Amino acid sequence: MKILMIGAHQDDNEFRCGALAHKYVQLGHEVYFLSMCNGCGGHHIMTPAETTAARAKESAAVAKLLGITYDVWDDVNDCSLVADLETRRRLIRYIRRISPDLVIAHRPNDYHADHRASGQLVQDASYMLIVPHECPDVPAMREMPVIMYYEDGFKNPNFRCDVVIDTDSEIDIKMQIADLNVSQVYEWLPYTHGETVPEGAAERFEWLKGMDTTKWYSDEEVMALPRGTAVRFAKTAARFRKELIEKYGEERGAKIRYAEAYEVCEYGSPLTDELKAQMFPF
Repeated sequence: MKILMIGAHQDDNEFRCGALAHKYVQLGHEVYFLSMCNGCGGHHIMTPAETTAARAKESAAVAKLLGITYDVWDDVNDCSLVADLETRRRLIRYIRRISPDLVIAHRPNDYHADHRASGQLVQDASYMLIVPHECPDVPAMREMPVIMYYEDGFKNPNFRCDVVIDTDSEIDIKMQIADLNVSQVYEWLPYTHGETVPEGAAERFEWLKGMDTTKWYSDEEVMALPRGTAVRFAKTAARFRKELIEKYGEERGAKIRYAEAYEVCEYGSPLTDELKAQMFPF
């Protein structure tokens, strides 16, 4: 299969579906990450050009770690992505050239304008992928891919968990991914949250996790933890415990510590039971 994960920024795909990407690569599938913005706005000290260069290096390191293809639209600045006709057609051409079986993207309701525009662009491009006279310079796809959304916490409307996967075996990879995004997780995000990062590589990595990943926590304990990247992944498992038990059974589902969750977008091809078993055999 070919799987395309589309985020507005460099780290959106990594944090929201990095484990799934790694699982696909291990099975021999092709995985593509697209960042629709160049990362220039994500720093408080470096210049936009310096930030773009730093983020590009970090994304290249993530691509090497995961064994994926990572594309960045380096001519689109952060905070300037819009769902206009020109950008829609650019995305239609991009998706057609890859011809993915599965696309995963933002929901178009989000706190960040770039996230909303990215999700809207995927929706707007979906049907046009199969229309031959739209962007005729790139052959139309014969059918639309399955399209799904990343998990988020927004409530208007609430995220609906249609697929949840056990990512316990991937927690180390996901933390490595986060650790590679130095300018983001140790500099920019702490600045926006008013946090102080410890000195020393080992100390800051423990701070990044926010929890002891070798320890068992109850769902109540996880939900009470204040911060941390590993905490974020653990909260997905706690949030969708019922769905994990339904999928994996009581004994396994109750013990899963980390998870990723996805919602079906109705604008793509239907995720039939057969396709679901094929695309998410985890």
